[in-house]
Amino acid sequence: MATLDIIKYDLYLKPFENNIINRIELAEKKELELTKGASLSDFANAHKYFGLHKNKADFIYRDWLPNAEKVYIIGDFSNWQALDEFELEKKENGIFQLIFSNKTLKHGDLYRIFVKWNGGEGDRIPAYSKRVVQDSESHIFNAQVWFPNKNYNFQNKIPQKHKAALIYEAHIGMASEKEGLGTYNEFTQNVLPKIAKLGYNTIQLMAIQEHPYYGSFGYHVSSFFAASSRFGTPYELKQLIDTAHGLGISVIMDLVHSHAVKNEVEGISKYDGSEYQYFHKGAKGYHTAWDSKCFDYGKNEVLHFLLSNCKFWIDEYKLDGFRFDGITSMLYLNHGLETDFTSYEMYFNQNIDKDAIVYLNLANKLIKEINPEAITIAEDMSGMPGLAMPCYKGGIGFDYRLAMGIPDFWIKLIKEVKDENWHVGEIFHRLIDKRKDEQTINYAESHDQALVGDKTIMFRLADKDMYYNMSLSTINITVERAIALHKIIRLITLSTSSNGYLNFMGNEFGHPEWIDFPREGNEWSYQFARRQWSLSENTDLAYSYLNEFDKDMVNFFSKNSIINVLDIENTIIKEYDQVLIFTRGKYVFVFNFNPFVSFTDYGFPVEKGAYEIILNTDNKKYLGYGRVDENITYNTVINQEQNKNCLKLYIPARSAFVMKKIN
Repeated sequence: MATLDIIKYDLYLKPFENNIINRIELAEKKELELTKGASLSDFANAHKYFGLHKNKADFIYRDWLPNAEKVYIIGDFSNWQALDEFELEKKENGIFQLIFSNKTLKHGDLYRIFVKWNGGEGDRIPAYSKRVVQDSESHIFNAQVWFPNKNYNFQNKIPQKHKAALIYEAHIGMASEKEGLGTYNEFTQNVLPKIAKLGYNTIQLMAIQEHPYYGSFGYHVSSFFAASSRFGTPYELKQLIDTAHGLGISVIMDLVHSHAVKNEVEGISKYDGSEYQYFHKGAKGYHTAWDSKCFDYGKNEVLHFLLSNCKFWIDEYKLDGFRFDGITSMLYLNHGLETDFTSYEMYFNQNIDKDAIVYLNLANKLIKEINPEAITIAEDMSGMPGLAMPCYKGGIGFDYRLAMGIPDFWIKLIKEVKDENWHVGEIFHRLIDKRKDEQTINYAESHDQALVGDKTIMFRLADKDMYYNMSLSTINITVERAIALHKIIRLITLSTSSNGYLNFMGNEFGHPEWIDFPREGNEWSYQFARRQWSLSENTDLAYSYLNEFDKDMVNFFSKNSIINVLDIENTIIKEYDQVLIFTRGKYVFVFNFNPFVSFTDYGFPVEKGAYEIILNTDNKKYLGYGRVDENITYNTVINQEQNKNCLKLYIPARSAFVMKKIN
């Protein structure tokens, strides 16, 4: 066998070549076992077979419940009792089925299944429910019959895959300014235009799969095929996605296949009375850190369920891909807990969950089979080599991996080191330290840093002064410092990215305070589970100036196709000065992290020609001081000592700017 591409890129993987070949062979063997020579897409149709379906004369309900002895459909039509006429017939391989008159149920009716097993019985919400609703008074969840007379008709073409993903991470429920739940419609009407104006080309929607506890941020999923009804109807979610497509914006969603909520009535835990139907039995099936259930990826029926779930969201809602949540937990039998990934041996040992890797391999292959333009992003803390590399090259198949170490780096730096002691070389190398054979999404902060218990970059920089001194009339030196560094940090994080960038909604303008979902401890308040968009629109407050900078920054990168097209070159690191300079194509990026010293006639070599400043953090429209003249052309001069073409610039303290070569 020829040397795998993954090893050609990284010779340190050579000792583990057999391990990598083994995972490829396992995936190929499992694919053949599942598909029997057909396509993965043909196999991944469980949602079209199981669950409630309707034809002209009948309803048909099917479910997989291998440990069950009797199964009934219950609802208002049966007075919520298990009646003989609504008992399902037991077929082969643990499948139950019932065909009954389509006059029994109507659109909008509520229903469940009632399951009896040896030693117990209980209500369950069907695993393949496409609509689950919660009663506003009793808070009880039920499946809902969803066969509307009018289905949504998508109007807009799906956007072509973007050269670089500029991602706006968003949560529908907290995307409204009101103290309450935001809706799909409100997001479509009020937030989509903001995102388009800001220049982001991809939206990553959180908490779409139905989840019983709102405060879980959508990560304790109960109904994998149901879009959360808290925010509206399936029709309205489809309209949101279609409208985004019309704006040229792709839409991906958080896909949680790493674990599931442990709830039994609302979820699929002990769905047929056994704890091992969808999940591992015993301790292996329980995630102690997340208080949730862990899938058994070695079961073909589980693969059928999860792969079909991938296909469902793309087919039904025209999604453009997924961010797979919690990949680290899937890759390792100990979920990566208390593990220091300091050597390659950590990625190829007895702690690896080979079944999970096979699933991820097949999921990525399936998604590309359905839509070659779709993207997949892996959230992995461990640094597993090959995660964002095509399967045929020896990887696991994701398009991107999140650079999860960058936000941790920024927070640690801000917390522990005075900025006059920041080392620009360390900053630069931490931002570009990534596998060259894999595509990576840079980000300075995400929703993780915005939650109670952590702080956003702006909150860490300004601290209590965010409450009192964000008005232009009361702004102080603490807030001035915070504003300057907030812009520089975001600019350098984006400008050093090779493949993509992510921002959590509101962070672009330094949204104040933490996210705190309604809970008993805050008297179920929505005060901190919302976005105060009005702050970004009030020109008497500093937030609006940060918003303006983010808009110009993202649009600049988007329109000029800088990341994923142009390499970082000609890097100049001046540790003593705290100055960092590099070029990407015809663009020169200049950063001065020094809080005290502005440099006059600061010379550095560049290609001969004329340059102009096109983005400047110190511009007054971004609440800077306007210390640099942006209206003049800067021409190179000859450095007599080195005989090189150089630019000589005034570089103000704590500022950054981008120059463009114009001739």
